[in-house]
Amino acid sequence: MPAIYLRKAKQQDLDKIEQLIQGAKQKLAIDRIPQWQGNYPQKQDLLTDIKKGMTYLLILDQQIVGTATLLTTPDPNYRKIYQGTWRGSNEAYATIHRVAISGQQAGQHLGDFLFSNLMSVAVNLGFKEIRIDTHQQNLRMQHIIEKTKFFAAGIVYMDADPNDQRVVYQLFLETDV
Repeated sequence: MPAIYLRKAKQQDLDKIEQLIQGAKQKLAIDRIPQWQGNYPQKQDLLTDIKKGMTYLLILDQQIVGTATLLTTPDPNYRKIYQGTWRGSNEAYATIHRVAISGQQAGQHLGDFLFSNLMSVAVNLGFKEIRIDTHQQNLRMQHIIEKTKFFAAGIVYMDADPNDQRVVYQLFLETDV
């Protein structure tokens, strides 16, 4: 089995991260999912995440094959939830955003590795809860999220726009096992 691991992104990784994001945007467009079909995420968003040390890269056989951001501050879009509720937590949480996996590695379940590693990072940073969101039509991402045992909590509006809804999920991590 080839080596597979996660590492923090560096500024020199920005072009590769942009390529992964563009590939994900194209896949979403082909599937007619409106998520990421505008200017988001922009290069500046990605660079800011890198500079804050929040972007991680999935490495497979010495190649960058995936990226995700693990935010460690509350997401303002998650303040108000509709058609559900956040369960049992007023504590700090980490949030997974801007997930992209190379289309050249389709079928290798790399999303599973990425999520597993991000959960380990979150626990090591002291978080017991992780949140994530995706578009209601993004069934591929929903499959990965649900397979990783996140549970749907409700709907949020991105930037308070009721026309830009996301399904939000939570996962509680046991740190005393």
